[in-house]
Amino acid sequence: MVVGDVMTATDVLVIGGGPGGYTAAIRAAQHGLDTTLVERDAYGGTCLNYGCIPSKALITATDLAHEAGRAEEMGVHADPTVDMRTLVEWKDGVVDQLTGGVEKLCKANGVNLIEGTATFVDEETVRIAHGGEGQGSESIEFDHAIVATGSRPITLPGFDVEDDPVWSSRDALAADAVPDDLLVVGAGYIGMELSTAFAKAGADVAVVEMLEDALPTYEDDIARVVRDRAEDLGIEFRFGEGASEWRETDDGIEVVTETADGDESVYGADRVLIAVGREPVTESLELESLGIETDERGFVETDDYARTDLEHVFAVGDVAGEPMLAHKASAEGLVAAGVAAGEPAALDHQAIPAAVFTDPEVGTVGLTEAEAAAAGFDPVVGTMPLRASGRALTMGESDGFVRLVADEGTGFVLGGQIVAPEASELIAEVGLAIEMGATLEDIADTVHAHPTLSEAVMEAAENARGQAIHTLNR
Repeated sequence: MVVGDVMTATDVLVIGGGPGGYTAAIRAAQHGLDTTLVERDAYGGTCLNYGCIPSKALITATDLAHEAGRAEEMGVHADPTVDMRTLVEWKDGVVDQLTGGVEKLCKANGVNLIEGTATFVDEETVRIAHGGEGQGSESIEFDHAIVATGSRPITLPGFDVEDDPVWSSRDALAADAVPDDLLVVGAGYIGMELSTAFAKAGADVAVVEMLEDALPTYEDDIARVVRDRAEDLGIEFRFGEGASEWRETDDGIEVVTETADGDESVYGADRVLIAVGREPVTESLELESLGIETDERGFVETDDYARTDLEHVFAVGDVAGEPMLAHKASAEGLVAAGVAAGEPAALDHQAIPAAVFTDPEVGTVGLTEAEAAAAGFDPVVGTMPLRASGRALTMGESDGFVRLVADEGTGFVLGGQIVAPEASELIAEVGLAIEMGATLEDIADTVHAHPTLSEAVMEAAENARGQAIHTLNR
C-alpha cells in the first residue's frame, strides 16, 4: 500500500537526531513548542552509534589491557589478551542502551519522531521521503527548522571503504579482529586515538601524515608528548607523506605514499585506515533552493545564534563547521531551540573544550598564549609539569603538564591546555573558569583535594601568579 503525500505542520522541525538535533528537539519541546524530529538512520547520530561512544569503549578496553601489561614495575604480573569479538559485543550493548535512551527521552518530552530523509521544498516546507518500499512521503510546514545532519568521513581517491582492506573510522570500530599490521592515514585526533588503541590491542601500527607532526592543529609541546608516548607503544610515523594508492599482494596489501616533491614509498599492511577528516552531510537538503550559503568546504555558515542566512532556519553541530564536537553540537542545539522560542540565547565559543583520548589524553579550552597575544591581551602563563604531581607519580605517569593562560593585568583566565591522564575531565574546571569570568586568584584560592590530578590546575594558577609551592615559579 502506498501512502499518499500528506501535509502536517509543526512549530519546530529538527532534521537529524544526533547530539545537536535531539538536544534541540527536547529543549524546544520543553519550551512548549510543537516539535518534530526527522532521522533517517539511528538516534544519537554518528557520535553515539559510530564515533565517540564506541571509540571510547574500544579505548577503555585496550587501556585496561595495556595497563595490566605494564604493571610489573608495581609488582603486578599479568599477560592480558584482547578478544575483539567480545569487546565489540560489549561495545554494541553500550551503544544500544544509549540509543534507546535517546529515543525514550524524545518521546517522554513530547517530541514527534519521524523516520525518513528531509528535503527543503521552500522556506517553510520540507518533504520527508520514507525509506521503506511503498512507504511514500509526507510534507511538513514549519515555523522554525534546525538542520543537524552531521558529517561523514572524507574519502581519499583510490581508497574505497567498500573494499575489505580499506577502513573508515566506522569500520575500525566494528572490527572483530586485530590486524597484524595496520597503516593509518592521518595523524589528527581520530587517527591518533585509533592508532593508539590498536597498538595497545597488539597491532603493529604505522601512521602516515602529510603535515609535519601528529595532532598538527595543536601546539608543538602537546603534540610532542603524544607522539613520544605513541612511539613508546611501537607506533611508527611517516610525516610529509600522503597516501596515493593501494594494491593487493600475496601477504596482504601495499600502500603507496607520496611526498610533496613526488617521492614515493611503499608500506605493507593488512588493513589501511583512512582518517583524514570529515565533511558535512547536506546533499539531500537542497539548501541552495533556500539561498542558504555554505563555505568552500560545504559547511553551513551561521551566526552566534546558530542562524543561517534565513533567520528562522538554524544549523547546529558538524554541519555548521569546526569544531566538530558532540558537546559543541549539543550547546548549539540548546541555543537554536532557545532562539526559536524567543528566549535570549547565544554561544560562547571560547568556553567550548576539546578532548583527545590518546595516551596521555589532551584537553584544551579557550585561547593559547599565541592566540591571546594576537587578540590584544597581555598573556601570562602558568605551568605545572606532571612529574611534580604526587598523584600522577602514584599512577605511574610523569609525561605531560597543565598550563593556564590568563590576562596579566586582570588575571582573567583565557585558556588552558592539559596533557595528562583524565585531561578530558580536568579541562572542565578551566572551561568553567572562562565561562564565569574567574581569575587566577579564584582558582589558586580554591582548595583542591590532595592527592589528586586536579591539584595541578591550582598549581598552574599559582605558578602564573609567581606563588607556586611545588614548582619553580615562572
